[in-house]
Amino acid sequence: MITKYVMCWELTPLQQYMIEFSDGRIQVLDIAWDTHSREEGGQRWFHLHPDEKITPNHIFHWTRRFLNWNYMCAECHTTNLQKNYDLETDTFKTTWSEIDVGCQACHGPGSNHVEWARDLQDTGTKSDRYMNRGLEINLKAHDSRIQVEACARCHARRNGLREEYHYGKPFMDYYVPQPLIDPLYYPDGQILDEVYVYGSFIQSKKYHQGVRCTDCHNPHTATLHADGNELCKRCHSTAPVRERYSVTPKDYDTPEHHFHKPDSSGAFCVECHMPETKYMIVDPRRDHSFRIPRPDLSLKLDIPNACNRCHKDKSVQWAANTVDEWYPLTKDMREGEIHFAEIFAAGQVRQENRKPLSC
Repeated sequence: MITKYVMCWELTPLQQYMIEFSDGRIQVLDIAWDTHSREEGGQRWFHLHPDEKITPNHIFHWTRRFLNWNYMCAECHTTNLQKNYDLETDTFKTTWSEIDVGCQACHGPGSNHVEWARDLQDTGTKSDRYMNRGLEINLKAHDSRIQVEACARCHARRNGLREEYHYGKPFMDYYVPQPLIDPLYYPDGQILDEVYVYGSFIQSKKYHQGVRCTDCHNPHTATLHADGNELCKRCHSTAPVRERYSVTPKDYDTPEHHFHKPDSSGAFCVECHMPETKYMIVDPRRDHSFRIPRPDLSLKLDIPNACNRCHKDKSVQWAANTVDEWYPLTKDMREGEIHFAEIFAAGQVRQENRKPLSC
């Protein structure tokens, strides 16, 4: 039995509405409000699965498990969530401290930090009673994996292993991220389904060079540190602001590199190296694997590439030829290699009789 309409969830780019049942379940409606302006096509109601016939027995029906907020959503949209699911009665008594991502959702329990701050206020000196300002996790630690794995708790497509979580401990002690499998990723690792960044980012050279989330993102304002190519040029320029990574000093923001008119969409780094995919009809997400466009792999494996995402009127062969023309020094590499995507693709279609790929 429905007991009450609960709340609006999220603000932009869409709002979802939830209903609480007498057994403690909070279910998310499968219609949502587009918060974009009218000029952008928003200010309208829309269905999250417009091309599917959603019957009451369908897994995406709003009363079913996949749209159960307690189980599917709440952990990453609250602070200090306790699901409190009772298996015997099949009921929830879910609680939380904040219906938002508060300070302690990322930094961990804050009581010792408060005591540390009080000591500082009372004495004017930093107390020796607590390490790391009284926080359980140091998100600025030299090892960038600590921060990345802290963010991965929510920014990963993963399964949980335990109910409790101890801040600062390895991510995989508590979660199992989904691997590069169909239908979540394309064979070359590009995002296909909604996978929430982590699985893409750890594929990248940036991750393995120590780049962390806050190098680009401000975690407190949910904004980027700079707009457009200026963000990328903090590292990728002739005089990088961030010098701790192994980046060749070079002017990348030039037609000699990207071969597009300045200030055109094709001149923006992210259009080639972080192509965008829309989820939930109106919510665009960028691929964080920072890969080089490979239309030659599109020819072989029928997977997307950044070039044809924009140049929809052109063929994949045109895109492959253009890349060869623009970047002749890497043409032999592309033609001579066996890319891991070819092996993954063969496995996905179960080509048991396919001859082994030789290097």
